[in-house]
Amino acid sequence: MSATQPPAAAQADAAMRPFGTLTPDVVLEAAEALGLEPDGHLFALNSYENRVYRVGRFEHDAVVMKFYRTGRWSERQILEEHAFACELAAQEIAVAAPLSLAGSTLHQHQGFRVAVYPMCAGTAPELDQAGARELLGRTVARIHACGARRRFERRPTLSPEAGGRAQATLLRSPLLPAHMHAAYEAASAAVLEEVEAAFERCGPLDLIRLHGDCHLGNILWQSTGPLFVDLDDCLNGPRMQDLWMFLSGSPDEQRHQWLELMEGYKQFGALEFRELRLIEPLRALRMLNHAAWVAERWADPAFPRAFPWAGEARFWEGYVGDLRAQLEALEAPPALLGQGD
Repeated sequence: MSATQPPAAAQADAAMRPFGTLTPDVVLEAAEALGLEPDGHLFALNSYENRVYRVGRFEHDAVVMKFYRTGRWSERQILEEHAFACELAAQEIAVAAPLSLAGSTLHQHQGFRVAVYPMCAGTAPELDQAGARELLGRTVARIHACGARRRFERRPTLSPEAGGRAQATLLRSPLLPAHMHAAYEAASAAVLEEVEAAFERCGPLDLIRLHGDCHLGNILWQSTGPLFVDLDDCLNGPRMQDLWMFLSGSPDEQRHQWLELMEGYKQFGALEFRELRLIEPLRALRMLNHAAWVAERWADPAFPRAFPWAGEARFWEGYVGDLRAQLEALEAPPALLGQGD
């Protein structure tokens, strides 16, 4: 901080640039303070919400250090995430769980909350390989069997209300061009109405602890099958939230993919048939939340670098078009109905 910078301005700058003081030296100092014996080799891994680094060590395997974004989760919420990952690992489910150092999985260094993970090797999943989706479904079912034992007490619960908060966030953001406000507000309101109606039609759902962000980028494929990483978005919710993102392509392709997933899932879990009606509503919520997330984090320099197109009006024009297309999908009969559970 500059000696002439007022405290209020410094606090505002810290909020806009939460990792502005997280230099390579600070990362290595944190590793040294935790007794990791870093050898000076440091590599930043892909991460936007937090900051994640591969840290080399003298005479030991490298580790991954995760520095949490200030203000997003409370300490208790992070510890619930860690406890869930460790509970899954104790059941021999392939997840990246934090290491316990000096009796804790969460640490403090120069104002940052830090967790340390083993360095896990793996490749990008190729689900079209024989048996891959079945193995993936079996692993997700085991995660759900463990997650169903209790609820999170501090972590959030997935609901349509999150979409309303996302809509309000984007409407407040200067990133949304002024000429797109009315079109976005109308399209998002129509989508939210359909999402809420879909959840109401489903009735009370069995909410369990979930990974919460089950896309292929959060899976490493090893010789033994999938390993799940990054439980940063874990929450209470319906089982379908951890399954729908594995479906892509035409309705026929999705039906085939679903049957393969369920072939494995049914070995360790059961899914209520009515949850099939949530696929498109959950997709719609993700569309709303992701756009709002980018807008909310735009002052973080990592976001304009990662999502440069979000600074262009044509992106938002296309995004509103995508919301209108999603509205049609919400109004149509679910593509997977008739597949059974």
